[in-house]
Amino acid sequence: MGEETPHPLPEERLCDWQDCSDAGEHRAPRSPDDLNSYHWFCLDHIRQYNKAWNFYEGMSDEEVEADVRRDTTWNRPSWPFAGERRDVNFRPTGPDIDDYGAFGETFGETPNRTQWRHGPDTPQSKALALFDLTPPLNARDLKSRYKDLVKRHHPDTNGGDKRAEEQFKRIAEAYQTLMAELGD
Repeated sequence: MGEETPHPLPEERLCDWQDCSDAGEHRAPRSPDDLNSYHWFCLDHIRQYNKAWNFYEGMSDEEVEADVRRDTTWNRPSWPFAGERRDVNFRPTGPDIDDYGAFGETFGETPNRTQWRHGPDTPQSKALALFDLTPPLNARDLKSRYKDLVKRHHPDTNGGDKRAEEQFKRIAEAYQTLMAELGD
């Protein structure tokens, strides 16, 4: 019974602001060096205190940077994921290696997904031929060409012609194939 509680109940606490007798319901750290010790303020005074609070006040730019870096790993130690091995001269070769330019001079650049390595009888090549397009290709150009072909071959604009309807279906399928290849 005689034990003292570490934090008095809100109705027992008064605002720590000088000459304020309101209830101290809102806590704020006393200093950047002691974040586990608190002032207790009323709503008006916590707002004033928070406006004036600057955790980094008095720190140099280097100290601020070091604190931010520590904070990114929740103040836990960290190490490089893997050691740097500069003695290895790894250069993969082959037709399907390095699709994203990770091993060549283009490392870091956006991969050109339209440099397809498909033979002449693949669905992608047939779709390109149907659209009368050649790589490099982007989604904007493909969509523009698709709209033109759809308008021209839509069954409603061709009086219900079965050949136009079949061509319209092939155009829609080719469009889906090319969009999937572009990744959009």
